[in-house]
Amino acid sequence: MPLNLSVDELLTTTRSVRKRLDLEKPVPREVIMECLDLALQAPTGSNAQGWQWVFVEDAGKKKALADIYRLNANAYLDQPKPKYDDVRGERMELVGDSARYLADHFHEVPVLMIPCLEGRPDGAPAGMSASFWGSLLPAAWSFMLALRSRGLGSAWTTLHLLNDGEKQAAELLGIPFDRYSQAGLFPIAYTKGTDFKKAKRLPAEQLTHWDSW
Repeated sequence: MPLNLSVDELLTTTRSVRKRLDLEKPVPREVIMECLDLALQAPTGSNAQGWQWVFVEDAGKKKALADIYRLNANAYLDQPKPKYDDVRGERMELVGDSARYLADHFHEVPVLMIPCLEGRPDGAPAGMSASFWGSLLPAAWSFMLALRSRGLGSAWTTLHLLNDGEKQAAELLGIPFDRYSQAGLFPIAYTKGTDFKKAKRLPAEQLTHWDSW
């Protein structure tokens, strides 16, 4: 049953969910497919629709993916982080803590998802790379919005792609590595409560340029 959210509420309360993922409640396939059907209405370059979506429920494969992710995540999370004297700095410690929680519990999430796009943009010029990912990322975000509208949550993670992790994940799941690129690893679960709020963000005025930088 979809939540009764306005468009503005949906757009301003769809969070990266980590600690509030319900690791115990099963996620029916039909709900995932409802969300994917909505996501596939997103724009895609030249209407190519070269995307493929890999969902993982198998416990052994989830653990293997979590191990790939955790190896890279631990190294990344141990690095010094930027210090900000604004709203970003206020939540830096909390964000890091929730990221570690997800890394520790990734294998317990009911479903994992890897969105893929046909092609390999490795070493491509900026314009080609932007065009390539622009054919997949809108649909992936639409998928997250659809999850939120139905009381589920996710987090867009990319750390499993580092240090040959993408190739290892491809071998594990049978993804044709030479023909498809992975855009991330998404945990999918119902959320503990649905009362998410707007995040603190930098004011739009500080990020806006008119006619020149």
